[in-house]
Amino acid sequence: MNQPAVNWQEALSDIISAFGCTTGTLHFLDKSTGLLKLQAHQGLPAFLLPKMSEIPLGKGMAGIAAERRQPVEMCNLQTDDSGVARPAAKDTKVEGSIAVPLLLEGELYGTLGIAKPVPYDFTEKEVADLMGIGAEISHFIRSNSVQL
Repeated sequence: MNQPAVNWQEALSDIISAFGCTTGTLHFLDKSTGLLKLQAHQGLPAFLLPKMSEIPLGKGMAGIAAERRQPVEMCNLQTDDSGVARPAAKDTKVEGSIAVPLLLEGELYGTLGIAKPVPYDFTEKEVADLMGIGAEISHFIRSNSVQL
C-alpha cells in the first residue's frame, strides 16, 4: 500500500481470499456527510448495491462498527435476530461475518467487512489482523488525503 494509488477492489479481494471468505465490502467515511461510502465490494448481489453504496453511522453491521469503533461479528447472519444486521443483509446469503472499523489513532476512516457462506466465529488473532489491516488502510487514506 505504499503506492501512490491503490486498487481498492484488488486489495479487498486479497483480504477476502486471505481470510477464506467469499464476500466483502470496503467503505470510506465521507466526513462532510457522515456517511460510509462504498469503495469496493465482492460477492454482493447487484440489487443490494444501492442499499450498500451509502450507509449512515449506526445502521447495519458496518454502521454500528463505525459508530462503536469496534468490530461487530455474527456467527450466522442468516439466523440473527438482534437487529444489528439489516433485513436486506440476509439477501447476501452469507453467514459468518465481521465488520471492523478503519481506525488510526482513534480517528475513524471507514469500515471493512468480510463474510463466509457458512457459520463462523472469527478468532481473536483474525480480529486483531483485520484491525491491523484497517489501521494500514487508514494510514494510507490519511497520508494521501484520499478524496471521496
